[in-house]
Amino acid sequence: MDGVLLILLISFAGLLLLNVPIAICIGLSTSVALLSQGEVPAAYIVAQRIATGISSFPLLAIPFFILSGILMGEGGMARRLIDFADAMVGWATGGLGYVNTLTCMMFGSISGSAAAAVSSVGGFMIPEMNKQGYDRAFNVAVTTTAATTGLLIPPSNVMIVYAVVAGNVSVAALFTAGILPGIVVGLAIMMVCGVISASRGYGTARKTSARRMVKSFGEAFPSMLLVLIIIGGILSGVFSPTEAAAVAVAYAFLLAVVFYGEVKLKDLPRILLKAGITTSVVMLLVGCSQAMSWMLAYENIPQTVSTLLLELSTNPIVIFILINILLLMVGIFMDMTPAVLIFTPILLPVVTSLGMHPVHFGIMMIANLCIGLCTPPVGTCLFIGCGVGKVSMARVLPAMIPFFCAMLIALLLITYWPALSLWLPEALGVMGN
Repeated sequence: MDGVLLILLISFAGLLLLNVPIAICIGLSTSVALLSQGEVPAAYIVAQRIATGISSFPLLAIPFFILSGILMGEGGMARRLIDFADAMVGWATGGLGYVNTLTCMMFGSISGSAAAAVSSVGGFMIPEMNKQGYDRAFNVAVTTTAATTGLLIPPSNVMIVYAVVAGNVSVAALFTAGILPGIVVGLAIMMVCGVISASRGYGTARKTSARRMVKSFGEAFPSMLLVLIIIGGILSGVFSPTEAAAVAVAYAFLLAVVFYGEVKLKDLPRILLKAGITTSVVMLLVGCSQAMSWMLAYENIPQTVSTLLLELSTNPIVIFILINILLLMVGIFMDMTPAVLIFTPILLPVVTSLGMHPVHFGIMMIANLCIGLCTPPVGTCLFIGCGVGKVSMARVLPAMIPFFCAMLIALLLITYWPALSLWLPEALGVMGN
C-alpha cells in the first residue's frame, strides 16, 4: 500500500512540475500507480471509473450553471449590479472598495463563478478605482478576494461536486448553508477595505439619493431574482437542483437576449461553444479525480489517514486546525474542483468521526480552498485579476496579505461555529441526513 501511494505521489508531482494539465496528471498518475501492482488492466479500470464518475444525474447541473453564468456575464448584469451597489454603499468614504466587494458577492453568486466575477466586475471596477486614486494593487486585491464569495453563496458548481463525492449530502442543504458564511467572508473583506481606505484617504464621501437607489434596484432586481428563483424553487420542491440549473439557463437567456438585449442571437453559437469547452474540461477533471478517489479507497488510504490523524490527537480543535492547514497547502498547488474530489473521501471520515456534520465540512472545505484561488502558483482569480488590472503579481501579493488575514479569521469562524453553516438549512428543514 505504501509503495503504491508513493508511486502515485511521485508521478503526480512529476507531471505537475512538467506543467501537464491537472486532469491529465490525475489520470496518468492513477494509471501508473495501478500498473505498479502487476497484472492489472489499468487502462480499462481508469476508463471505467472515469465513465462511472461522470455518470451522475446531479452533475448535469454543472453544464447548465456554466451556460447560465456565461449568459449572465455577457448580458450586462455586472454593470447593473455595480450601479446598484454604488447607490447603496458608494456614498461612504472609500466606498468604491465596498461597491467592488458587494458587486462581486452578488455577481459571483448569480454566475456561480469566481473567475467570471473577477473578469466581469473587475473590468468595470478596477479602472474606475484607478481613476479615483485608489492603488492598483489594492484594487486587484479587493476584486480577487471578494470574487471567491460567490462560491459560497449559491448557486455553486463546487457544492454540487462536493455533494456527489460526499454521497448522502443534500445539495439544497449545501446551498442554504453557504449563504451566511459567504456573507461573513464578504463583510470581513469589507472591513479590511474600510480600514485601509480610511488610513490612506481613498475616495471621498459622495451624495446619493433615494430616487437613485430605487432606480438602480429596479434595474438590478431581475438579475438578483435568479438566486431567489433557484433557491426558492429547490426549497419549495418545485424542481430539483439539476432542474433548477436548466431553469437558470432559460431565465438567463430571457434576461440577456430579450429583457436587456445585450446578447444577440448571432452570439449564441459562440457562447454555447464556450460553455461546451468549459464543461468538457470540468467533466474530464471530475472523471479522472473519481478514478483516483476509487484507487485511494481501494488501497484503504482514507482509513490510514484517519488513523494517523486520530493518533496525533483526538481533540477536534487540534484535528480541525491540522485539516485546515493541509487544505490551505493543497489550495496553493491545486485547483478547487480536483482538491474537493480527491480530499473529500480522505478527510470526511475523519471529521464525521469527531462529530462534524458533512454539510458543515463541505462549507469549511470550500471556504478554505477559496483562499487558494487567490494564491500563486495556480490561483486562477489572482492571475485573472492581475491581467484585468494590468499589474504584476509581485506588486499585488503584499496588498493581498490583509485580505488573506480577514479570510482566515472568517475561516476559523466557519470551522468552530457550526451554527453559522447549519442554522439556516436546519431552520428551512432541508438538512437531510
